[in-house]
Amino acid sequence: MSLYVLDTDMLTLLRLADLRVCRQVATHSPTELATTVITIEEQLRGWYTRVRRAKKRDELAKAYQALADTAKALSGLAIFSFTESAIIRYEGLKALGIRISKADLRIGAITLENGGTLVTRNLRDFQQIPNLPLENWAA
Repeated sequence: MSLYVLDTDMLTLLRLADLRVCRQVATHSPTELATTVITIEEQLRGWYTRVRRAKKRDELAKAYQALADTAKALSGLAIFSFTESAIIRYEGLKALGIRISKADLRIGAITLENGGTLVTRNLRDFQQIPNLPLENWAA
């Protein structure tokens, strides 16, 4: 059985019902799909910021609805934590001088630690991580 780890951008496309991404997700068992706690943090932080910055009733209602929709979309996925072994892997990758964001390097480390394939549109950055299998379901 293969394991596919959806990154932040891919989860956004899934929540927005992107046809390419939805078709790919539909071809896999729910037990084959996961995400990382880093992606959860990024998704929720974005909506919390929108809620805090909303000035008008309709903006606030839309932000809370999007937050609820995001929570619902995330509830069906396995969520891999940033475990001590993933942190050690992250530190090893960081020592290689890979020049991508801390969050992306953490997502890559977690994916490697769990033996998954990272599903992302950000191939340019993630392909810098040695031995990280990648797929772009939005292509």
